[in-house]
Amino acid sequence: MKLLKFPSIMKMPKFKLPKVAKKRTVKVGLPPGTLVYTGEVRDEPVRTTYMIYDAEHYEEGEIKSIEELNSHVDKPEVTWINVDGIHDTGIIESIGNAFKLHPSILEDIVDTEQRPRMEDFDDYIFVTLKMLVYKEKNREVTSEHISLILGPNYLITFQERPGDIFDIIRGRIRTGKGRIRQSGDDYLAYALIDTVIDQYYIILERIGEVVEEIEEELMSRPKIETLQQIYYLKREMIFLRKSVWPLREVIGGLDRSDSALIKQETGRFFRDVYDHTIQAIDMVETYRDMLSGMLDLYLSSISNRMNEVMKVLTIIATIFIPLTFIAGVYGMNFLNMPELRWEYGYYLIWLVMLIITMLMVIYFKRKRWL
Repeated sequence: MKLLKFPSIMKMPKFKLPKVAKKRTVKVGLPPGTLVYTGEVRDEPVRTTYMIYDAEHYEEGEIKSIEELNSHVDKPEVTWINVDGIHDTGIIESIGNAFKLHPSILEDIVDTEQRPRMEDFDDYIFVTLKMLVYKEKNREVTSEHISLILGPNYLITFQERPGDIFDIIRGRIRTGKGRIRQSGDDYLAYALIDTVIDQYYIILERIGEVVEEIEEELMSRPKIETLQQIYYLKREMIFLRKSVWPLREVIGGLDRSDSALIKQETGRFFRDVYDHTIQAIDMVETYRDMLSGMLDLYLSSISNRMNEVMKVLTIIATIFIPLTFIAGVYGMNFLNMPELRWEYGYYLIWLVMLIITMLMVIYFKRKRWL
């Protein structure tokens, strides 16, 4: 699980992505299909729940054994099985054996660094993607690796940890609202994927707000913290781009799939999700371009401020050059200097210096240097 953070505008960084130890190196030299969990170390047990429904009724509960899992899947109704926790590779392997999943699929399920992808195996369709959730309370975005197995009359979802954004889908199943109870497991897969992509819009809207705040800072008085914020945002946009861009291929594959597991009418919904994905990608690219432009604007602003400071210092130095010359001449104190014995000599020198200063200021203003 990765974590992005949205602190207040005056704090750094605006987004915080804690470093997560990559465990890909432990897979080097292992046979293909070896299950290696690459996410955070977790102690809680894996929890498997189910929801079985059709147009008339629904039931839900918790699955305690693989035998019970098989008995639920054999029913003619739509069965949604959700696995909270992929850190126990033994349980994931048992589920894979029960549903005859390919070893490479199981390997991708427990690999939290796997990029989003989709693969059609005729008997089932495998989809993996990143679920981003924005938490308004502490202004954080959590990233979670999620996988879906779409089979005949069943859908299996694998998540890193309990708690997700699918409660709204569960609520619609329980209350029978919408068309989800009248539709098949392919529509359920669409609803879950659509909910995940909708969260991307929430994240991107928050990023847009932060970008606008940085723009205001750049136009008023940019600071070194502003530059750090821009660099941080650019790095986090790379992370978001890695999560969003592959979805174009994933959703496009579902839309173009000839699998009997996806009905023609559901394909229309996937086309709508594809359009949403393209819009999200466009927003990501737009913000990346804006941040690049902000970096150039920041450097230009700093350069202009430096030029203004240098101009003021140069004007001040130029004004004081003749005054320094006069003061230096009369600071020599030679006895034969006639002005030294004149009663009004001191006041005359001050008058000459003031006149020179005024003339130079007037000249600079006419030249628009001031």
